[in-house]
Order: sequence, then C-alpha cells, then structure tokens
Amino acid sequence: MATLMDVAKRANVSKMTVSRVINHPEQVTDELKELVYAAMKELDYHPNLIAKALVSNSTRIIKLCILEDIDVTEPYYMNLMVGIAKALDLHQYSLQLVTRRNFDIGNCDGYIITGLREKDVEWIQALKKPVVVFGENRYGFDYVDTNNKLGTYQIANLALEKGYEHLIYFGMDSTESFEQSREAGYLKQIQESKLIPKMYRFKNHSHLTEEFIEAHWTEFERNSVFICSTDRLAIGVERGIAKCGGNIPHDYGVTGFDGVFLNQVASPKITTVKQSIIEMGNACGESVLDKIANRGNTGSLIFEPKIEMGGTLRL
Repeated sequence: MATLMDVAKRANVSKMTVSRVINHPEQVTDELKELVYAAMKELDYHPNLIAKALVSNSTRIIKLCILEDIDVTEPYYMNLMVGIAKALDLHQYSLQLVTRRNFDIGNCDGYIITGLREKDVEWIQALKKPVVVFGENRYGFDYVDTNNKLGTYQIANLALEKGYEHLIYFGMDSTESFEQSREAGYLKQIQESKLIPKMYRFKNHSHLTEEFIEAHWTEFERNSVFICSTDRLAIGVERGIAKCGGNIPHDYGVTGFDGVFLNQVASPKITTVKQSIIEMGNACGESVLDKIANRGNTGSLIFEPKIEMGGTLRL
C-alpha cells in the first residue's frame, strides 16, 4: 500500500506539504493541491480518516437536517446538497441527510439545518455541536440565505417598468422570516409607487393558486402582475390564467422566486428571482466547518438575488 512518503516523492513535495493538503487544504495553494491530489490518484492512496477521527475525537460527518416536506421543495434541496457536499469533500468530511425523526441516530461534528420553524427553536438551541441554518431566521442562529426582501422589491419594480399597473402578491401561508422579508419587499415597492396592496397567502402548492385564480378570475383586472413568493405558486397562477383565457404576458404578468427548476419547466418559462443554491450550499458547508475549527459564531452570509427572465413578463 502507498504511504504518505510515497505521495510526497511522486508529487516532489515534502511529507509535511502532503499532510497539510489532506488536513488543512485551505492553507495550501491550488497548484500544490493539484500536484498532491494527482499523486494520490496515481498511487491509489487514501488517507486513513478513521484513525484520524479517533485521535481527534471527530466523526468527520456533518448532518443536514431537512425539517420541511421535501416533496414540495425538490429539486431545490438537491442543488443545496450538491453545494454542501462539494465544500465538505474538500475537507474530507461526509454529508449525512437526516430528518427530525432520525436526527439523534449516530454522532456527528456539526449540523446544517433547513426548514426551521418556531416550534423547532428550543431543541436546536440545546444542541451541543455547531449549527448553521440554511434560511433567514430571527432566532439568533448563524444562517445563509438570499436577500429575500431585495429580491421581491427588484422584481416588483421590474414589473412596473414593463408597464403593469396592478401588483398582486401571492405569498406562502407562513410567519417565518424569509416569507416576511419577501412580503416586505413587495410592500416597500407598493408604498414607494403609491399603489394599493393586494395580498393572498397559500400553502406552497400550485393547485391552490390555480384554483384560486379560476374561482376569482373576474376580480383581476387586465394589466395586472402576480408577484409570487415561490415558483411553485407562480406555476399555479400561470395555469389558472391560461384556463381562464388570459394572455400572458400581454394582459397579465407572473413572477416567481427560487429559479432552481420549476421556472424552467413552466410554459412560458417564469420570470423569477434566482437563488444561487449550489453556491449557498457551499457557503453552509464552509461556515459549519469554520465553526468546528474555531468554536465560535461565524455570522450570517446573505447572497444578492438575481432576476432570471422568462416569458411571463413583457419584453
């Protein structure tokens, strides 16, 4: 079996450099890492992470706990997990997906938690290992998220620039911070434009907004735009308008929020606030590892939103 010294000789570097690449890759240049990784691959060398974990009392495992129904958020979380796994892989950590029910099975070095609700706060605060939350929150947890308020504000402003006169908000039936921030962005634009707010809230299911549009079709004037807090809600609005014979985007506009997959399969494609989910997942991974290494808070990281044009707003 190849040894650490064999890798060092093949890469023409010191044994200490190889050790640093394996244990602290963030301290090594990309050029050196490439040399060492190439040598490890050629020699089929695998670091003894189990022995290392036993010495350091570490599991080399990070748990990702998803506290909401995955069936209404996929493929959102697949992109998030890809980003987290990439970050952890660079530091020889593994990602373990858990739910609230099997959360306590097995040990780990830290947690990334998403789908946080108020009822979850107490038990999360009691956790002894480092925690990073994916999603804006008001409970004091370090988190990674998009600037939700700015995203909705910007896309509402874009709709006004396209000539729509009536801005209608379709939000999620939730009191959590990310939804409140998205609503706040809509209300800020409404206030600045001296318009009258019109808001409705739903569970995050497209059939609910589709049925609502059909049931209340006569109440929505032409030249209206529906500012939706998720792409899933926006798809339902789009289908409802189509069933009622409305013309998108000439007479009615629709916008979403997320930009992961659903906006692309809609017809026409939804103009949406796109979140950099893979990059945000990467940031979650880096943040929790930083907390493990430094045993302190890392603060929150907020990504700037980007508008991705589709066919549901006028050109």
